[in-house]
Amino acid sequence: MYFAALLARTEDGWEASDTELDDVETLSDLADLAREASPDEDTVLVLIEQEDAWFGVVRVDGEEDPRIYVSDAAAAARSSYGEILLTDELLGREPGDEGDDLDALDLDGTEDGESDDDEDGGDGADAAAGSGEAVPHGPVGDAEVLDDLGVSEKELRSMSGDAVGEIAEALGALDVLETVR
Repeated sequence: MYFAALLARTEDGWEASDTELDDVETLSDLADLAREASPDEDTVLVLIEQEDAWFGVVRVDGEEDPRIYVSDAAAAARSSYGEILLTDELLGREPGDEGDDLDALDLDGTEDGESDDDEDGGDGADAAAGSGEAVPHGPVGDAEVLDDLGVSEKELRSMSGDAVGEIAEALGALDVLETVR
């Protein structure tokens, strides 16, 4: 079960709206969705959580690049919403690393279960296995993403369970978040 909400900071405090991420395919799409929530280019937070598995925070300040924090990259990588957040840059990979691993696979018919003792088949398997290691277990991203809003890096890293609720509470936005839950 997923929950995603937008928290937009306005002159009057925080405004919350739940958001549907079905049409969001990239981080750029997500940032655009966040910017639409705040026509005045105020700070907008996209909070995403999957029941006790992982949570993510995307902060969009006007036209600046989004800042991202993901509590458990390996868990998020198994999620379609998590994949949106886990960009090559966030994971410290060169763009296209994953594609290179797929290109290195030698699909010569042996993928149907035939054995092939040829070294080329082994190299492809090693490359594919290596791509799984590119996503670390544990947090990735900007753990200071909420520092200026009253949630320290240490607090953010220690959150679990209802992290979205904890973040909203620390921001003084729990009541508005609960209205969209």
